Amino acid sequence: MQREAKMEKKEDETLHVAMFPWLAMGHLLPFLNISKLLAHKGHKVSFISTPRNIERLPKLPPNLSSSITFVSLPLPHIPNFPPSSESSMDVPYINQQSLKSAFDLLQLPVTEFLRRSSPDWIIYDYTSHWLPTVATELGIKKAFFSLFNASALCFMGPPSSLIEDARTTPDDFTVVPPWISFESDIVFRYHEVARYVEKTEEDVTGISDSVRFGYSIGESDAVFVRSCPKFEPEWFVLLRDLYQKPVFPTGFLPPPVSEDHEDDGDATWARIKEWLDKQRLNSVVYVSLGTEASLLREELAELALGLEKSKVPFFWTLRNEPTRSEPLIPDGFEERVGGRGMVHVGWVPQVKILSHESVGGFLTHCGWNSVVEGLGFGRVPIFLPVLNEQGLNTRLLRGKDIGVEIPRNERDGMFWSDSVADSVRLAMIDDAGELKRTKAKIMKGLFGNRDENILYVDELIDYMKEK
Repeated sequence: MQREAKMEKKEDETLHVAMFPWLAMGHLLPFLNISKLLAHKGHKVSFISTPRNIERLPKLPPNLSSSITFVSLPLPHIPNFPPSSESSMDVPYINQQSLKSAFDLLQLPVTEFLRRSSPDWIIYDYTSHWLPTVATELGIKKAFFSLFNASALCFMGPPSSLIEDARTTPDDFTVVPPWISFESDIVFRYHEVARYVEKTEEDVTGISDSVRFGYSIGESDAVFVRSCPKFEPEWFVLLRDLYQKPVFPTGFLPPPVSEDHEDDGDATWARIKEWLDKQRLNSVVYVSLGTEASLLREELAELALGLEKSKVPFFWTLRNEPTRSEPLIPDGFEERVGGRGMVHVGWVPQVKILSHESVGGFLTHCGWNSVVEGLGFGRVPIFLPVLNEQGLNTRLLRGKDIGVEIPRNERDGMFWSDSVADSVRLAMIDDAGELKRTKAKIMKGLFGNRDENILYVDELIDYMKEK
């Protein structure tokens, strides 16, 4: 009887969970999605971030607004940047370490909030290497939420190897590490790492990303991964062996297209939708390389010329780069492509674009958030990885015969317009790409399946209650 009463109490228990994501939209949005699922199950969520990032998030649906509280903590000023610089999209990639340095200064206000509010759990991101120690001192259980998939985490290695940070040259990242005992081609290409190393040499925090990952994972009570064993079975088995602690899939957390319609009257979306509505079913390739990546001038020119040569309708969104002196696209490009292509500089509602019936393909940097969003709607991915773990994601998907990768020079990463045009046509219209289009539609049943994803979150909640 006592055991039954205890189980019933656990079933009825309401959790208070704090969320603390990294300051990037590809991290903030999945943290918000899992917050909504927790709130929908009756739990209380405190979502901690900075004022401008909170303003950028979609409005909460009315039925969840009382369960999710946004905790706004001002970000200390980043030297030589406007006060409004609070996200990775506001800061050039070469200066991301300065943003992390400012982020680390949130330790004191975050600690004070946790002390006052005493949540049952805090779910945090890779950048918060100092947070597990704080949570332990306050008696709060802690989970690292990885927005990287299981194969990428396995490639990175166990916490001890991450903290040791032994891989120092680009070549070190182009081979399968010794802890992966089965056959794998999930490695970086030389250019993917060489450019990454060059862009982050100025490490003003003194803490590398590898070390941040190592402590965030190693000192957690559990690890939550935005993926599922159905898609990465062998990698989840290895990950649990490497971490020697509970590892839970969250599923893919497919984002809602629109839980309310607060941006339906937005001028940007209205203009985009008007153009998309005029295009044929599945005819448009959506082109977006994320909010952080910057292509070289030569690469932008080749990408533009490739889209022009492909003769495929496209919607291309470019990151706004105020510090860039040269034009983002070649002179006369928009006039030459006429009504077949649309170019937009700045933020766009990506999920709404991908959900539009005229979109059939997605030329992407292969960030995991974008992969989930694209495959969640069955769009054929065309891969052009630029930085971070994007090359690993590309190898994982290509190994499953998903999508098309634009061929590039192995050493310097350069690509040519003919390769872009051929890859776009293969994904979108050529008979030889029919299996690619079919495979993307099959993946929609996995990546976009909300009911199945909710089951993973239910298991995760049960674990949190038991602890």
